[in-house]
Amino acid sequence: MMQFAWDNYKRYAWGANELRPVSKQGHSSNLFGSLKGATIVDALDTLYIMEMYDDFEAATEWVEKNLDFNMNAEISVFEVNIRFVGGLLSAYYLSGKEVFRRKAIELGEKLLPAFKTPTGIPWALLNLKSGIGRNWPWASGGSSILAEYGTLHLEFMHLGRLSGKPVFAEKVMNIRKVLNRLDKPQGLYPNYLNPNSGQWGQRKSLLRSCSVSLVPGKFRCAGADRNLPACSPQAIETNLIRKSSGGLTYIAEWKGGLLEHKMGHLTCFAGGMIALGADGAPDATTGHQMELAAEIARTCHESYARTNLKLGPEAFRFDGGVEAIATRQNEKYFILRPEVIETYMYMWRFTHDPKYRQWGWEAVQALEQHCRVEGGYSGVRDVYASTPSYDDVQQSFYLAETLKYLYLLFSDDDHLPFEHWVFNTEAHPLPVIKKETADRSSQL
Repeated sequence: MMQFAWDNYKRYAWGANELRPVSKQGHSSNLFGSLKGATIVDALDTLYIMEMYDDFEAATEWVEKNLDFNMNAEISVFEVNIRFVGGLLSAYYLSGKEVFRRKAIELGEKLLPAFKTPTGIPWALLNLKSGIGRNWPWASGGSSILAEYGTLHLEFMHLGRLSGKPVFAEKVMNIRKVLNRLDKPQGLYPNYLNPNSGQWGQRKSLLRSCSVSLVPGKFRCAGADRNLPACSPQAIETNLIRKSSGGLTYIAEWKGGLLEHKMGHLTCFAGGMIALGADGAPDATTGHQMELAAEIARTCHESYARTNLKLGPEAFRFDGGVEAIATRQNEKYFILRPEVIETYMYMWRFTHDPKYRQWGWEAVQALEQHCRVEGGYSGVRDVYASTPSYDDVQQSFYLAETLKYLYLLFSDDDHLPFEHWVFNTEAHPLPVIKKETADRSSQL
């Protein structure tokens, strides 16, 4: 599957950010501005892990000769960090090739002006040439988004380590200080934070916002203070986790004190997150947390099983007699997302229950049957339709995440073991920085 996705990208869209597999041409979203090669950088570590070394060398050569950050272009700090910075760092740690370290630091330095705000909470959008930042116009009164600025931590800690420049770590540690000082309604972190005033915006909590890399396991692996969980498991369980009348455990969205009984595909990573947290939790809570993780994995599997195409919708609801089904047209699409498979991979590693590999294999068959087209893999517009209608985009994260998590689901546990590697939000593995190493670095 990886070979097919990569070969078609190479054939029809080489150097472009992504592939349009139906129309067989390049595609770029506004997330990357005029930055190029998102699929190449995103796929580097997957190619290496799958031992596709000839393809890895071709990708490396493109990065050396063509990956350029000197442009007058506005980019998403979040997307460029997780895909480009994360992809380059991972490729460096896996292969040892100096070009990746150099490019990662160069790009990291280009992103630093995003933090020039009164609070140090970074802007969502940044012009790489002028260093001028702003936030998404739709985000609650000019606010920054928790899921976006919360997931810079891992990469910036590694940038600091590889560059010898403490400024990278200082920027993300400041985010933690700001968050630590603020009151948390019901123990939850709202989705929006104003970077000028340092006050929460619209009071809305989604687990994916309150987490992405703001989770204890990933903080531990970044070599940072473990005593600052972003959303305490207790607060999540009390306020967001509910059980449907049919017995499905789901994570609702909290909006100003009211629950919306909807769960997003993006939130399905939480099964893996909770299992990862349970691995280091006090013995008394480990069993309960693993049960909770398994229940969420089952609910997310049901969101796939209850569709015609056996692929999960973007969001699914638990109201009006409906369970784990999308009821709105704009929530029925599937864009090759990895989160459900990510949870299967973590659950397999921690439990070795064969159902997780079975569920993963069902997803493989559905992807092959309904997303594979002549020119690659495409997302679909309606998972409840009898035949797929294609969106004509092979997302870069399909190669970076979906296929990598599937590969690891069927690999031995010692292939990127969790005690040595932590995955960033884009599934790029980075080596765990041990606490003593991190302490020494900060003293230096």
